[in-house]
Amino acid sequence: MVGKWRLISLALLLQPTFCNVLPQIPLTSNSLSATNQNISMELFNDLEELSRIVDISYCVGITGTGIQKPFLCASRCQDFENFELVTEYVPYPGNEDHHGPGHLGRSQKRSMDTEKVKCTDCTVHLGFLTSWQYTKPLVLPHVEELVQKYPDYKLTLVGHSLGGAVAALASLDFQARGWNPQVTTFGEPKIGNQGLIEYLDKTFAKAGEEGITSRYRRVTHVDDPVPLLPLTEWGYQPHAGEVYISKSDLSPEVQDLQYCEGDADPNCIAGAEIGRDNPTTPTVEQRADIEGLKDWWIETKGTFSIPPRWRVWQILFAHRDYFWKLGLCVPRLNPEDRYRKNPHDDDDELKEL
Repeated sequence: MVGKWRLISLALLLQPTFCNVLPQIPLTSNSLSATNQNISMELFNDLEELSRIVDISYCVGITGTGIQKPFLCASRCQDFENFELVTEYVPYPGNEDHHGPGHLGRSQKRSMDTEKVKCTDCTVHLGFLTSWQYTKPLVLPHVEELVQKYPDYKLTLVGHSLGGAVAALASLDFQARGWNPQVTTFGEPKIGNQGLIEYLDKTFAKAGEEGITSRYRRVTHVDDPVPLLPLTEWGYQPHAGEVYISKSDLSPEVQDLQYCEGDADPNCIAGAEIGRDNPTTPTVEQRADIEGLKDWWIETKGTFSIPPRWRVWQILFAHRDYFWKLGLCVPRLNPEDRYRKNPHDDDDELKEL
């Protein structure tokens, strides 16, 4: 019998636990040395496939052309013959309190509901929480029905940018319900304070593992400013599970991706914040006289650089470059799909239950 993948809002996937997309290599103390290591080809292929699913999600909303049942769209729907669309949603329409998908400014923070989630001293970005609160009643009934109908299937959450933040909050809700989701986000912003991050890390940690990457993959890309926002100075912190793409342009190879240690590995995206207090622009004192400018020129060789987190133009470039150029909802322009050179070894197994 051919198995159907149930797709809800193009961010929630259910799949049989006995025929996963690809086997994962846990991030254990035995598999991670003191230095960063490249990921496996299996994980690389898994993340690439999930990035195409994220790209499909941009067909939903006022800027997209929509998705028709069973699973037809202008983007990459043809890549997933066994997918079945359940419903669509947009996480922010008609909500005057939310600033839109690109908003990463200084916002109010709201305490987590400790009656439902045992999270001590946790605060969360109000805009991201509002998006999840709007989304939850639209999505939860479908997910609950499918989880009950297919108890042996794995629940997978996928999201890019704002979708990554919503997936992060949804994952905590789903985990509290005992659904044990696996989460993959691309270009996810910081969602809350240190208390919330410690809670998320603890929630997705597994006994005997050093990190949470086997259950939560937070994929980041060099030069992407969004994972550095909102600002650390405002109390926001990144969480663990990071997989870092070090190649700036498309398309990355497996050697361009690496595991990252802890919440803010300086060898990964967090390294862009190191030295933020010492930018390569003249200080007030150096600008006061010609001698000061000469000293700055000698020290920096005249390099003028904007800190990575302020490079807002990269939202249109590095922030979209996760295996593919995300967010376009257009047909695949290059018929020679370069990633098909490394097809999944178990594609046939995916189609059989």
